[in-house]
Amino acid sequence: MRTYNEKISIYHGMVSTVATNLASNYFPIFAISILGASNYQVGLISSLPPLVALIMTIPAAVILNRLEEQKKTVALSVLWARVLFLLLIGVVYLQSSMQAWTFLLIIALMNVPGTISNVGWQTLISGMISEERRGTFFSDRNRLLTLVGMVTTLIIGIVMKKETDNAAAYQTLFFMAFTFGVLEVVFLMKHKETIKSKQVKEPKNSSMDWSIFKDRGYKWFLIAALCFNFTWQMAWGLFNIYNVKYAHATILWISIFSVANQLVQIFSYPLWKKWADQKSNTLMLVWVAAGMATAPFLNALSTNLYYLTFVSMTSGFFVSGTVLLLFNLLLEQSPKEKRTYCITTYNVLLSFVAFIAPQIGICLLEIGGIITALNISTVFRFMSALVFLLMYMKSLKVSMKVSQ
Repeated sequence: MRTYNEKISIYHGMVSTVATNLASNYFPIFAISILGASNYQVGLISSLPPLVALIMTIPAAVILNRLEEQKKTVALSVLWARVLFLLLIGVVYLQSSMQAWTFLLIIALMNVPGTISNVGWQTLISGMISEERRGTFFSDRNRLLTLVGMVTTLIIGIVMKKETDNAAAYQTLFFMAFTFGVLEVVFLMKHKETIKSKQVKEPKNSSMDWSIFKDRGYKWFLIAALCFNFTWQMAWGLFNIYNVKYAHATILWISIFSVANQLVQIFSYPLWKKWADQKSNTLMLVWVAAGMATAPFLNALSTNLYYLTFVSMTSGFFVSGTVLLLFNLLLEQSPKEKRTYCITTYNVLLSFVAFIAPQIGICLLEIGGIITALNISTVFRFMSALVFLLMYMKSLKVSMKVSQ
């Protein structure tokens, strides 16, 4: 039986997913087809948000840690971020030489409040969901949100299948994204938050607790998760360029790729949850990372759109594991009394990795071509699986020592 906060969190996640799918999913094709963005600029679509997050995460955590109630601040941050969707509508009216860079600037600004809301939501929801409910809740929630995202994307693809080169179509998507963003704020405010008393609040002069790096489990999580995210995100810009410039995918086909990916995710979330309960989050992430390694190589084999849809389906199976297991492992390996600092540190380092990784991918593209870049990404992704395997072996040794 779901609690009140669990239900509201699911409703909030649904409208948030719709808002994201209406806009962010189509940023790359909008930049390429309408704004004439270069490969470097397409790479920045993936790199700029984490750069802003890198700058903003620690200040955001310090601000949130000093608040007795975080809900209002998180909701206002979401509203600010969604209002910027309206600015995207006007980009096409600028001089053509300014359009792509202005678009990128707005995306960067969007992630200032976005970082605050992301850090705040992770801390907020971790305090609202009990540890014993966490695996089941996030599995069910992610599955429902994926279903909502799939339906949204499919509808967009069908309605706008002939509008790939029509700027007005993208403007409509951005306005609708803003509308659903307002609903996000409404549902966020409906959460029932336990207000921290002044007696248990963390000291106001504490901006960072460096003792978290003394925790062996958390340190290993950081190493493994950051290696994985680097190799995962290195190919993001490459996929966007490959699908639009090489495979000539339209809005409809971009939607079909996404729907195929999400459809498999819906059915695989319970499997990953079940396997993680039986084995461990860490061991399952070994298989997730190895599975994710196949995606760049398989994409590079053909530009046939039906084939790429099949590859998106296989990728979706492992993406669901990534989304579910990484967050669960973060919470699992973060000491409860220092969880905000652990989440903040992870997000800061993740932002740095996410800024650098897509640029490395674009550099590989410029040096060796798209096929070489994708194949190198596959090799790096497989290596990240070995890091998770090493983490798992280390955790087994610790467990054996404790049991003796």
